[in-house]
Amino acid sequence: MEGFLPVAHAVGWSIASAPFVAWGIRSVNRRIRANPEQRMLLGVAAAFTFVLSALKLPSVTGSCSHPTGTGLGAILFGPAAMAPIGAVVLLFQALLLAHGGLTTLGANIFSMAVVGPFAAWGVFRLAQALKLPFALGIFLAASLADLLTYVTTSVQLALAFPDPVGGFTASFLKFAGIFAVTQVPLAISEGLLTVVIFNALARFNPQELRDMRVLGTPEAKA
Repeated sequence: MEGFLPVAHAVGWSIASAPFVAWGIRSVNRRIRANPEQRMLLGVAAAFTFVLSALKLPSVTGSCSHPTGTGLGAILFGPAAMAPIGAVVLLFQALLLAHGGLTTLGANIFSMAVVGPFAAWGVFRLAQALKLPFALGIFLAASLADLLTYVTTSVQLALAFPDPVGGFTASFLKFAGIFAVTQVPLAISEGLLTVVIFNALARFNPQELRDMRVLGTPEAKA
């Protein structure tokens, strides 16, 4: 939330997130110029992220838990595209919904819009390489993107507030353990919902998804 992180940590995470946002803006602009017909799918991915990540549940850590919605966009457009999308989503939520904050924007971008999407994209590609069922690959990618977002948040909080006795490790285990109570079922739910959304996209836009190399063959579907 606003003002929760020490100044040095807030600045540090902002600096760490900035290159990914810049890279993502360039990636999105290049892709849309080459494939203007993908604008609508990009809008769907952005709306999905905004709606899911706006559903916040209070956590006793002083922060909150919520779905992230970044897995869908990372699978469709690659992980870089989700950094600027996530930045805009988090900025609007900080300004309009009192969700997060401006001082913690960099840290929130890094956990939700950098780590989460890269995790989703990596897991999805690994599932494809292992020839796992398509729906299972989508589910694992979206669920683990959600969970790893909060593993990163736990790391960020543990670095900022190490335990007086156990240091970083004890603090990380405490934060991660508390988040897990709400985040594990949320991650499972997000994975299932992402599969449902992907089924709909595959039903109505199969050729476009094949052109984007998400569906490998006409028979591949969630």
